[in-house]
Amino acid sequence: MSHTGAATASEGSLANTGYLAIDRFNLVKQAAPRTPAAWPHQVGVIPSRALSFQHRAEVDQIRAAIDSGGTTVLTQVLTGTGGVGKTQLAADYARTAWDSGKVDVLVWISASSRSAITAGYAQAGVEILAADPSDPEQAARAFLAWLEPKAGQKPCRWLVVLDDVADPADIRGWWPPASRHGRVLVTTRRREAALTGAGRRQVIVGLFTPQEAAAYLTAVFAAHDRHEQTGQLERIAADLGYLPLALAQAAAYVIDANLTCATYRALLADQIRKLADLLPESGALPDDQNATVAATWSLSIERANRARPAGLARPMLQLAAFLDPNGIPTSVLTSAPALTYLTEHRNRAHPATAPRARWWPARRHHKSAAATADEAISALQALYRLSLIDHVLTTEVVRVHQLVQRTTREALTSQQRSRLGSATADALTAVWPENERDMALAQALRMNAAALTHYCEDILYQDSRTHPVLHHLGLSLARTGHVEAAVGHFKHVVSTAMHHLGPDNPTTLAARANLATCQGKAGDAVGAANAFAELLTDRERVLGHHHPDTLATRNNLASYRGEAGDAAGAANAFAELLPDVERILGPAHPTTLTIRHNLALWRGEAGDAAGAADAHRELLERASQVLGPGNRTTINIRNNVARWLGEAGDAASAATAYDDLLSDVEQAFGPNHPDTLAIRNNVALWRGKAGDAVGAATAFAELLQHILRVLGPDHPDTLSGRNNIATWRGEAGDAAGAATAFAELLPDREGILGPDHPDTLATRNNLATWRGSAGDAAGAVTAFAELLPDVERVLGPDHSTTLTVRANLALWRGKAGDAAGAVTAFAELLRDQERVLGPDHPYTLATRNGLATWRGKTGDAAGAATAFADLHLLPDVERVLGPDHPSSLTVRSNLTRWRGEAEDESADQSTDC
Repeated sequence: MSHTGAATASEGSLANTGYLAIDRFNLVKQAAPRTPAAWPHQVGVIPSRALSFQHRAEVDQIRAAIDSGGTTVLTQVLTGTGGVGKTQLAADYARTAWDSGKVDVLVWISASSRSAITAGYAQAGVEILAADPSDPEQAARAFLAWLEPKAGQKPCRWLVVLDDVADPADIRGWWPPASRHGRVLVTTRRREAALTGAGRRQVIVGLFTPQEAAAYLTAVFAAHDRHEQTGQLERIAADLGYLPLALAQAAAYVIDANLTCATYRALLADQIRKLADLLPESGALPDDQNATVAATWSLSIERANRARPAGLARPMLQLAAFLDPNGIPTSVLTSAPALTYLTEHRNRAHPATAPRARWWPARRHHKSAAATADEAISALQALYRLSLIDHVLTTEVVRVHQLVQRTTREALTSQQRSRLGSATADALTAVWPENERDMALAQALRMNAAALTHYCEDILYQDSRTHPVLHHLGLSLARTGHVEAAVGHFKHVVSTAMHHLGPDNPTTLAARANLATCQGKAGDAVGAANAFAELLTDRERVLGHHHPDTLATRNNLASYRGEAGDAAGAANAFAELLPDVERILGPAHPTTLTIRHNLALWRGEAGDAAGAADAHRELLERASQVLGPGNRTTINIRNNVARWLGEAGDAASAATAYDDLLSDVEQAFGPNHPDTLAIRNNVALWRGKAGDAVGAATAFAELLQHILRVLGPDHPDTLSGRNNIATWRGEAGDAAGAATAFAELLPDREGILGPDHPDTLATRNNLATWRGSAGDAAGAVTAFAELLPDVERVLGPDHSTTLTVRANLALWRGKAGDAAGAVTAFAELLRDQERVLGPDHPYTLATRNGLATWRGKTGDAAGAATAFADLHLLPDVERVLGPDHPSSLTVRSNLTRWRGEAEDESADQSTDC
């Protein structure tokens, strides 16, 4: 009983403690001892080889670098934007190294995060070292320690691939150790310095070359029994910017949808369709891809936007998305309008909030500080580090892949697109220089303005105006010699402005004015004059007679009336315009000075060279005071002072004046500016007219090389340079060489400018002249006879160039042996010149000289002498041009000659009697 009671008492006491007195067996499952893997051994899965994988130059570059040996770790960091094929290149190297037996241990790690890197190393430690899997950190460290070379240990040839490193911080502390037996390959979109150095070498992975892209598409289509035209494949590749990922997905879409390449290209060009709609859905991507092209860069953009300065990378990329992918001047993206847009976006995305202390009042309307240019540069660098753009500070140019741009644009709302288009146009306008000294910058601005127009043209016709960037683009084209492109551009602007804004909108009228100007620069002076005459009527009706734009139209109409051949009419029109401008704007206004300048110019063109020189000298003093010596109008006036000094007979002084002007123009505009090149041209010209024909030919040859370097072989100024070299080669005594040079120039001018351009017609005139001077007088007559009807058709019968061709035809008829025909032709020409140009015009006086000369050569020496003396040719020439003018000296010489021959004839007749 006691035992039992004791037992009961014992159980009761245990029960009170809450324990159950029952024996248990704790079963612990002991794992079997782990065995390290035997070599060779692979950890991780190498991505499958892409369909129709293309061998690329980067593969050879990687293989040469990794296989070159060395005592330190050879780490290659493959960097590039998403979709260029970095992973495929790394996989190709890894697979080849493994299959060839060059690697004992290969570890492939998807390294998109620090935890993924740790897990990959840990897996290698577990498989290769039999490390404890319950402690991944320790297993990972053990594996890295094992990679360290150790004395007496069997060497292991290893390769570690870290694919898609997203952040340099993720790999800090996890770089494999230095070993002469080890190799490391990293793929990443990042470009930070932390990823290179210390035995690590960066390899930039770019786009497919055009040849690689075409070969890839050909192979993909062939694998699906599709055989497309090479030209169509090349064009698709260009449309998609040679991005390998885009080509793969586009090919899959075309094949799945059973489209032709031409149809796909048409869909791709349709700006209404989004890129995402023209690529496979995520479930149908080729080659085990996990993201569409449209989504490829989203994570990178988000990372860049979080980088300092926070919130600016995304709006910066949006600005760049509307510009030229091949080169955006950094100055555009750091301009005041661009900074305003960045500030607005930062304020919206990161509104400032009041500090949390409850005794501080809330500031709901507080705005963050305005974005600065330095912050804009930092935003560009953030995008660069994520391989979303290419930006090198030393080049001051930003490049963006066209598909990055497109996906960025397509993510915008219509309101965002409108604001962004306006901001981008304002940014271009803000940096466009009035004087385009930097030709590369001017070209880049034109390309960017053209891209903006392509992407959002409708936005440039808002707010009741055509955006100024449209006018900058067209005028820049005209200034740099692309006059036909400028005409086409302004025709389109006028048509679009008519549709959006109406015919009477002031900016529509401004576009018409620019179109007329470009027509004139393209050689159609008559068309330009007619266009300005029509525009004048509309501007007077809409703006009034005294509006500055109306006065500017009168100025342009007068100028092109002169260019069309009516120099006297132009001078009269400027004389009528000047008092109106002085009354409205004042005598010292820059526009008033310009009108006075034009009046003096056309007085000279009308035949009064000395008066033009005096008027320009007088005007120069006032322009220097009002506008400054470096002003473009002032420089133009100095140019004309020198020119009319030479035209008045003092060629040596003209050459000296141009020499002085050249140094100032180079300082003001730079050595490559078109105005500088024009002045150098004039220096050489007047050096030749002053008697140094050989020096002029040499100077023109040197100038041509400079023009070729700056403007290229097809620029009109380049063709003019070739024209001048040919001319002065002939003047220096090489008439045959001049004729050959003009024969080579003519097809180029016809091809570039067209057969009816005045410069082309001038080349035909010069070719005929030097062909005659080289001994083929009959050929010259034939060439001038063929040229004359074309000149009359294009320029009209009374144009000064038409009259000049008639003079040349008369001259070479005489030189070909038809003295009587020359007399008849000169007599007919003289009547027309006196009617069109007036009796005192130098060209009229020259024709009187030719008429008298050829009258003498018909045997009528007395008649010739009479023409020179009794018919007052010599006094008229001396009165108009001055007694020391070269033409006066020529006429005096001719008078002496024919008087002498007339006296000899009289003596012969006396002897006969």
